[in-house]
Amino acid sequence: MFKRAIIFIIVLCSSGYMTKMADAADISQLAGTWKLVSFVMVDEETKKQEPLYGAHPNGYLILLPEGRMMTVITGENRKSKPETDEDRVAAFKSMLAYSGTYKVDGDRFVTKVDTAWNQSWVGSDQKRTYRVEGDQLTIISMAQPAVNFENRMMHGELVWQRVK
Repeated sequence: MFKRAIIFIIVLCSSGYMTKMADAADISQLAGTWKLVSFVMVDEETKKQEPLYGAHPNGYLILLPEGRMMTVITGENRKSKPETDEDRVAAFKSMLAYSGTYKVDGDRFVTKVDTAWNQSWVGSDQKRTYRVEGDQLTIISMAQPAVNFENRMMHGELVWQRVK
């Protein structure tokens, strides 16, 4: 009997069933609507934190249990009605929005972007790590040259609060 149980567990693990169960549990922890609390860029060398969209950015993240996500983030103090080309450029630079399908693997999730405010993101895989502590979600992007910060190597840290 014991040998059969061991064989059954080995078959479950090798078939990916246990991984799918773990992924489902991770997705259920992430699934929901989240309101942005803060968004800072962290310099990889100095560890200095700098806000990307001001001290009080706005935004929401929606993660569906089916594996689809959508987010929109805007900077604080944006003009309510951009009228000039300069205003429109500033509005574009003070926002981030994208949608796609996501998969979870442990403390990582990857979004396959299918639409975005920046066309160069479409078709890309956006890789993130995350942690959930109560009703707070922290998402950390991978380090990359930050255009807004003189191309220094930086990663983003976003803190979200679950919307109830």
